[in-house]
Amino acid sequence: MFDEAQRETLRAEINRILNEAVGALMDAGHLESGSVIVLGCSTSEITGARIGKGSVPELGEIVAEAMLAACKGHGVHAAFQCCEHLNRGIVVEKAVLRELGLTQVRAIPQPKAGGSVPAAAWKKMEKPALAVSIQADAAIDIGDTLVGMHIRPVAVPLRISTSHVGHANLVMAYSRLPYIGGARAVYTE
Repeated sequence: MFDEAQRETLRAEINRILNEAVGALMDAGHLESGSVIVLGCSTSEITGARIGKGSVPELGEIVAEAMLAACKGHGVHAAFQCCEHLNRGIVVEKAVLRELGLTQVRAIPQPKAGGSVPAAAWKKMEKPALAVSIQADAAIDIGDTLVGMHIRPVAVPLRISTSHVGHANLVMAYSRLPYIGGARAVYTE
């Protein structure tokens, strides 16, 4: 679909955006090493098609590689939301699945059943596993995939200088602890 020059331009741009996004989430959300950031991404939306109607496996590989690299560079774990055909399951490394006590389900994401990005992530991970759900520390949504269902409460929206990846909207959120108590509660030491 893309010639070599287009592919390299896309790769550089998506690497830049996801590295900035992960860094911003780390800073704003005070994420620690070992935190989990979940990505929901529609390659259809990036190219200007309607979500779920124009999956682009080649673009999925670029996005998955960029997300994995950005997360690794910041010392956090990447998770990838599948589409509704796999009940919005989550692709993670098996070690993360075990560490977090996630429920594993059986399916291997494909570009048209799971999505191009999770399918590519599955192939690029050391020991991939599919979880039924996750409560991640932060989320990145490219293309209005409704990834917010996989972030633990309380979600705090975050914006960076980039608002789109191609034609797709870029939105993010990190989670903060819920405040409990009342007028006499103390929240800082």
